[in-house]
Parts: sequence; structure tokens; C-alpha cells
Amino acid sequence: MPQLPEDIIDRLNQMERRLKALSTAVNTRPPLNEIRPDPNFVPNRPVIRMYDGYVHEIFSDDIVTGGLARPWLALLPPKDTSTTRWPQTTSGSFVTVARSFNPIWQPKMRISLSTAASGGATGQVKVMVDDVQFGPTVTAGTTYDYTGLVPGDFKTRFSQTMKIEIQALASGGTVYAQPVLIYGTQS
Repeated sequence: MPQLPEDIIDRLNQMERRLKALSTAVNTRPPLNEIRPDPNFVPNRPVIRMYDGYVHEIFSDDIVTGGLARPWLALLPPKDTSTTRWPQTTSGSFVTVARSFNPIWQPKMRISLSTAASGGATGQVKVMVDDVQFGPTVTAGTTYDYTGLVPGDFKTRFSQTMKIEIQALASGGTVYAQPVLIYGTQS
């Protein structure tokens, strides 16, 4: 076997060392925390951000006051338990009795409603999301509880605002519908 000139072997060894150094540099990250012997020393706090495959920021910390910056965790306000003060209708066709606007953070949503009808009345209640029916139509007096995919392409609608409407119709009296639970959930 013929011998290669020594300068080529040296160059190959040098290139191998450079590749190892480059690989190490690429795969090394600065530490997210450091232990310091000085208890009075306040280190720079790192910003933590996480992105999904479509470069949507799905998690981040609040570097000003601590805690969670995103996702926003919504809390429902207490709801009135007197049905006479709930959203209501006497209309014989579906009408919107309640509406809200919410950002889309998760591909699915769960919504639960308490429904009621005045004495002798009958009716139905349904939920519309961006003018598309979301879940079943229920008879007034039963609980509406449904979890399903938010209408539309989640990838392109991420963080956009969706319109949620509660619609009801009544016959022979008044139909009431009160939202009691709503949140986004994973697929």
C-alpha cells in the first residue's frame, strides 16, 4: 500500500479535530441556572420560551414578576344561579342569547351550559363557533356538555379570535341558557 504524504494525514487529523470542536459547540447550550457560592448574588434570569413546529410561542415565563406568561389561563367569573337572570329567549326561531370572543390556543374546546325552560315551555339550545354549529342541539332543561375540535384549520387560526354564541329557541314560554364551563384542551 502506498504511503500518503504526511501533510495530507496531518490535514485530515486537523479537519477531524475541527469537526469535533464544531459539533461540540453546536450541541452545547448555556446553563439555565447556575449555583453560586455567594448568597447575595442575583444571577441574570434566563427567558424560557417554547415553540411548536409552526413557530407559535406556546409557553413562556414572565421575567418581570415571575410565573407563567403564556399560555393565559382563563378563570371563569362566578355565574348567577337565578334562571330568571340567565340569557333567555321567547323566540320561536334560534336567536343568539349570549356571545363571547376568545383566542384560540388549543385545537379542542370544552363548553358546558345549564339550560332551563319556564313552566310549560319547551325549546332547544345550541352553540355556534364562528357561525358553525359546535356539538349537538339539546332540549331545554338538560345540560349541554361537549368537547370537540374548534372549526377551521388550527394551524392557521392559532392565536386568532373565535366567536362563540349560545343560541336558543322557545315554544310556549321562555328558554334559558347559562354557560358554566369553557376551556381549550389538547387534541
